[in-house]
Amino acid sequence: MQVRFAVRGPYIQLDQVLKAAGLVATGGEAHAAVEAGEVCVDGRPESRKRAKLRPGQRVTLGEHRVELVAADESESESEREGGVAG
Repeated sequence: MQVRFAVRGPYIQLDQVLKAAGLVATGGEAHAAVEAGEVCVDGRPESRKRAKLRPGQRVTLGEHRVELVAADESESESEREGGVAG
């Protein structure tokens, strides 16, 4: 599953993306997934739970992919495609 996620502001933290995009149910699950090495950012494993991510970056957890886009570029498109405005 691939989702486009609209980022409001200059960045969003990794744990917030995982939760807001629906890849995990809680912040604790997000932290556990990162600690277990299950989360990649731009194709590389990411170990920082609160890494600051910016539009243009991609997050992967299992078969789920999230592409970060600027909120003003595609807020309505993101919602149409099943994403969550962040």
